[in-house]
Formats: sequence, structure tokens, C-alpha cells
Amino acid sequence: MRKLRNSELGRISINEFKEAPKTPIIVVLDNIRSLNNVGSVFRTSDAFLIEKIYLCGITATPPNKEIHKTALGSTDSVAWEHTEDTITLVEKLKSEGVKVLSIEQAENSTMLDKFTTEENQKYAVVFGNEVKGVQQEVVSASDTCIEIPQLGTKHSLNISVSCGVVLWDLFCKMK
Repeated sequence: MRKLRNSELGRISINEFKEAPKTPIIVVLDNIRSLNNVGSVFRTSDAFLIEKIYLCGITATPPNKEIHKTALGSTDSVAWEHTEDTITLVEKLKSEGVKVLSIEQAENSTMLDKFTTEENQKYAVVFGNEVKGVQQEVVSASDTCIEIPQLGTKHSLNISVSCGVVLWDLFCKMK
């Protein structure tokens, strides 16, 4: 077995990315403090052809050298927009027929491995602040909460790790 060179990976250009059919998932970042986490979410969203990222509240926006460190240019490929208020965005998305899923440990949450996607349905996945999680008001307005099963002592994943796990799982279920 031999590792592939970058030239063998079949990477598409930014223009090809923008023209490619997208996975019907929108990522919503609810007051994320870490610029490295924001950059990682961009990079993961690029990998799975995510439709758009909303950067809400205090979440930093590109261009930013700290975001770029982990995004590695994916801020140029993935569509994004900043909005001040997460709850207003959630209500707007729901009015457009998007199902809103908060990624949070909550009463009556659905474990990620038990969640099933619906055909021809667009989803918005909300990831919360590194300390406080998704705002309660946003959790309450969501269609459901998805929880990543965790068996260890911490029951806490970094937001960029959570994003990778959730997007990969949803991507697989939708394809």
C-alpha cells in the first residue's frame, strides 16, 4: 500500500465546488469562541459539500488569520453568512421548511445513531458555545435535539469534533 500524493486526490477547484450539487445541510454556529474551531468547521463543511455555514452572535468571521490556520482556504469555497441572532435565524430557516437539529444533550434527545433522515429534506445543525452549549431558547425552538452517544467519563466533545462526527453521519445517511 502506498500513500497518495496530493495530485492524485481528485480535488476540485473552488469554482467547481461552488457549482457542485450540495449536501442539503446548513451548519449554524451559535456563539463559538474559538477561531480554530470555526476554521475546523469550515474545513469539515468543505469535505462534505455542505450548503452553507451561518456564523451567529460572537462567532468570528473570515477573513481572519486564526480561522485560516485550520480552515486552509475553505472559507473561500463554503458559502457563509454572519447573523447577530441565532433564534431569529432558526425561525427563518424553519419557515423555509428546513428541519432544525440542535446538537445538544437534552431531555428526549435522539441519539445520533438512532436518527434517520428524510428524503428531500434540508437540515440545519446547530452547534453551541464551547462552555454553555446551544442556547436554551434555540434548543426549545429546534425540531429536535441530536445527541452523540458517549460512554466515557467526560460526556463532552470539542465542537469541531462534534461537527465532524455529526456531518459525517448525516452525509452517510443522506447519500
